[in-house]
Amino acid sequence: MTADLKTALTREARALGFDTVGITRPDAVDGARAKLEAFLDHGAHGEMQWLADNPQRRADPRVLWSEVRSVIMLGVNYGPDQNPMTILQHRDRGAISVYAQGDDYHELIKKRLKTLARWLLATAGEGDVKVFVDTAAVMEKPLAGAAGLGWQGKHTNLVSREFGSWLFLGAIMTTLELPYDAPEVDHCGSCRACLDSCPTDAFIAPYKLDARRCISYLTIEHKGPIPRELRKAIGNRIYGCDDCLAACPWNKFAQAGHEIKLAARDELRAPPLAELLKLDDTAFRTLFTKSPVKRIHRDRFIRNALIAAGNSGDIALVDDAIRLLDDPDPVVRGAAVWALAQLLPPEQFESRARHALLSETDESVREEWQNALTSSLAAC
Repeated sequence: MTADLKTALTREARALGFDTVGITRPDAVDGARAKLEAFLDHGAHGEMQWLADNPQRRADPRVLWSEVRSVIMLGVNYGPDQNPMTILQHRDRGAISVYAQGDDYHELIKKRLKTLARWLLATAGEGDVKVFVDTAAVMEKPLAGAAGLGWQGKHTNLVSREFGSWLFLGAIMTTLELPYDAPEVDHCGSCRACLDSCPTDAFIAPYKLDARRCISYLTIEHKGPIPRELRKAIGNRIYGCDDCLAACPWNKFAQAGHEIKLAARDELRAPPLAELLKLDDTAFRTLFTKSPVKRIHRDRFIRNALIAAGNSGDIALVDDAIRLLDDPDPVVRGAAVWALAQLLPPEQFESRARHALLSETDESVREEWQNALTSSLAAC
């Protein structure tokens, strides 16, 4: 009966739009807790305190829910329909990570998980379920590997032989005992493509990431000023980074995603920085309706766009940077200072900086002015 149920479950999952499905034991990732604790002890999680909260629950589904007997892992392919690295050559445009160019995957996948979970209970006639999609203390990637969906590559993300690096993951935990799939083995071999592609050298070693240097962390999770020593390397990446994912040779087997709601919107493929820098809060929320970008809010996004502007070499963005020197948010003002220092000739910047140091009241912004002025004088 359970084998037939599993076959029917797989068929139903695919009918709902899931591209891959596998089942694993709740205790299948024994070493996950030790790896997580080492990551936390190193401080590599940065400001992501939610990772440090209750690590024992995150590392073991049985701590999260003692009655779980099977974990059903599901994936939705979101492979891009064009090379995500091409945008990096267009410095006057903002690069938004592939996963965030369409609708927010959380809502789409969670709805499907709930539908599939209801089907499972109705078909089995017993049991209980809980669904998760990247918003609870669940280590989806190790569980997905244990369920045979792929393996965690040296960039710490899941790699699939069929879909490359482009899978959204969701989980259904159930009290039902279902047949388990064999885990996928690691096929990375001696390849270092993902590690060598990282613009900020965020990988401590293969399979070990320091989030504090990761562009995805810096542009999404990090709330304050972006560290000065990493700003140049960010280039025009304004929300997330796809470099290590796109570099993986297994992507040669990948295919473009077929889910319309996850497809890239034209206006988010390569938005002009000149337009993004003009966004007020209302315009920001309108542009990013249903997009995961909306969760970082306007000020953090404008901070990112200003860093990209400073890296663009586009003198046409000077007026926007000057206007944002008066933004109410000090982090935005500080980023505008840095952008202006990169775009203006030194003598013009120095004159403006000396004046600003007399009028700016926020200490962090004054520090940006002073640092940029010192750097400008040293370059002369």
